[in-house]
Amino acid sequence: MKFFRTAGAVVTAAVLLVCVPGSASAQPAGIRVLNYNIHTGIGADGRLDLARTARAILDTGADVVGLEEVDQHWAARSGYADQAAELAALTGMHVFFAPIYDLPAEQGRPDRRRYGVAVLSRFPFLRTENHQLTRLSTVDPNPVPAPAPGFAEAEVRVHGERLHIYVTHLDYRPDPAIRRIQAGETVRVLDHDGARAKQVLLGDFNAPPAAPELAPLLRRVRDAGPPDATYPAVAPTAKIDFVTTSGGFRVRDAEVPVTRASDHRPVLAALAFC
Repeated sequence: MKFFRTAGAVVTAAVLLVCVPGSASAQPAGIRVLNYNIHTGIGADGRLDLARTARAILDTGADVVGLEEVDQHWAARSGYADQAAELAALTGMHVFFAPIYDLPAEQGRPDRRRYGVAVLSRFPFLRTENHQLTRLSTVDPNPVPAPAPGFAEAEVRVHGERLHIYVTHLDYRPDPAIRRIQAGETVRVLDHDGARAKQVLLGDFNAPPAAPELAPLLRRVRDAGPPDATYPAVAPTAKIDFVTTSGGFRVRDAEVPVTRASDHRPVLAALAFC
């Protein structure tokens, strides 16, 4: 199943100020967040190596991670592994897996086949939910737009702050029609928490920041990542992977780490609360 996607410059907090910083003498509390389309653990070299994926995550020092293209007993391509559980074990983090697809087991195998997105967190989850978005299935030979799960939300408490973490994977097709619908639906989900909620939306949007279909979403949240391209992992040309925020953050720094553990590069942002 193929999704279209897109290195390491650092931007300072001056690039994106979502609130007024506090006293220069006091370092505000914050969090390091990462988004990573892991391509089911298959690197730019075509080799499956989930331990390499875990090392790429750990090397960033991220506290919360959004993952796309995660297999759970899905197929031979990933060794029928529960990748969400394995990455949680390899990183020492809590995990919430939100399947997009949940299919019967292959003949002769015991486990249902699931594929979707996940949240890794150093902080325990207070609440989790798998929201629906309109999707055009990639496993149905005759798909029609219909609601389907795979838009993860996890609440965590960090330094006394309650954070809503979302992870999404928007439609990959050149026609932006489904992405346009999904962007509007995403705004409605975010609005349900209220304008004052601290929200971090992570994801592979499968479109660059200037794409018209993303405009309503990128008015609702602010891009906390650098302008660097994220896809493909080797000589990237397009920025389609995002860390975005809403509700009282400023960006201390952000970068796109250079790694070939996937066909994407991850996006990392260090966020301060204010």
